[in-house]
Amino acid sequence: MIQVTRLNGTTFTLNALYIEKVETFPDTTITLTTGAKYVVLDTAADVNSRIIEFYKAVQLLSNPHIRGDQDEE
Repeated sequence: MIQVTRLNGTTFTLNALYIEKVETFPDTTITLTTGAKYVVLDTAADVNSRIIEFYKAVQLLSNPHIRGDQDEE
């Protein structure tokens, strides 16, 4: 889960596994795989870093092939 801030200043959490895309128009808009959209105060870069941290926390990026690492010897 990642925490983001609505335009009115309240915070809420999203399950990062359901995030399909993060766009800036100029506000940051997060689209989920369900089609739901959320406009947030956080920058796209901040949201992306939180997504990566979440993936690391749940070890989604622990597979070297997913991370893009070369074959291990």
